[in-house]
Amino acid sequence: MAMTMTGEVQLPASREAVWAKLNDPDVLKACIPGCEEMERTDEHGFRAVARMKVGPVSARFKGKVTLSDLNPPNGYKITGEGEGGVAGFAKGGATVALTDKDGGTLLSYNVEAQIGGKLAQLGQRLINGAAKKLADEFFANFAKAVEG
Repeated sequence: MAMTMTGEVQLPASREAVWAKLNDPDVLKACIPGCEEMERTDEHGFRAVARMKVGPVSARFKGKVTLSDLNPPNGYKITGEGEGGVAGFAKGGATVALTDKDGGTLLSYNVEAQIGGKLAQLGQRLINGAAKKLADEFFANFAKAVEG
């Protein structure tokens, strides 16, 4: 099952400050709902573990995240894949762009993802709703982190 999601969030900080937070594994770990572990594996990669619940399916996903097309402090592409055992898998990527706006930074994102296994059997509406909720939680947490 494939899905796409786009959005933007206004952040009360400079592009440089937002860029630094987007590349800090401790900040990302604190902002990603259900994230239990996030550690840098190399200059442009991370290993992550997150516990997710979507409808009746709950799983612990282990995966890797890679940053590419880096254009500091304007944006990057983030790709990842995670394995959740019997619950299935998730993989995808997002393009993140930062622009100056209203004395702060506008973060725009465009996500494309694929899921399989039990998760994919839950139905598009439930998956899209859960994905939007996770994105909203992440960006609310990230905005708080950026504010300091």
